[in-house]
Amino acid sequence: MALHYLTTQNTYRSPHRPTSWVARWTPAPAFYARILMIILKASRLAKKGAYTNEYWIQSSLDTVKALESVGGRFELQNLAVPRQLESPCVFVGNHMSILETFALPCLIQPYRDVTFVIKESLIAYPFFKHVMQSRNPIVVGRANPREDLKTVLVEGQKRLNADVSVIIFPQTTRSVHFDHQKFNSLGVKLAKRGKVPVVPVALKTDAWGIGRRFKDLGKIRPDRPVRITFGDPMPVQGSGKEEHKFIVDFIVKNMKTWAEKGDLT
Repeated sequence: MALHYLTTQNTYRSPHRPTSWVARWTPAPAFYARILMIILKASRLAKKGAYTNEYWIQSSLDTVKALESVGGRFELQNLAVPRQLESPCVFVGNHMSILETFALPCLIQPYRDVTFVIKESLIAYPFFKHVMQSRNPIVVGRANPREDLKTVLVEGQKRLNADVSVIIFPQTTRSVHFDHQKFNSLGVKLAKRGKVPVVPVALKTDAWGIGRRFKDLGKIRPDRPVRITFGDPMPVQGSGKEEHKFIVDFIVKNMKTWAEKGDLT
């Protein structure tokens, strides 16, 4: 399968696309119908052991296009960071919705092999579990923080030693509002242990809302821009406290800038 890229530029802004009246008035059904097809196709391939990195990238690209097809807009910054990495790294970002799990692969995987730290429930979802398992993720239960720390450090170092970067969202749950007190330093600890750089990632992905009954089936709000900004890679020195503070400040600064643009509610 040929490798495709969202863009080769340092930034990406969704082009204007005509949107059907159905998608404009009922974006959620139109969007979720496309997401279901993406997941089903990926699941079939994964069960056969044929879900390659190239297919994962394509699934991610298809998700971006699916949201754009109902009027969603992406504004992405500093995309050269993943392209210019000279080693595996740990990407550390805030966690706002499941959208980042779908969107980040097409921004990173074309240039560096990558996987996620994910909660155990994600590999229990019908169909989706086959896709996630094929990515060799680091699975944590979120019930025992000490055990999760051990799992991430041990399994994470194995991935880094195998030249696979790791994406981690070190907060207890997804949230539209960033609470630095619930944002732990696990990503920095892993980067220090693996002797690799850490890369801050600020995310605003509430266009795909959090559902009340089913968290991953929330309201779709195309009027809310999706924003992802990568920070520059940093080596972890000493205890890592300064690097952790920098990541927190980076996310807070970007969230504040986006709020001033009227993005967040």
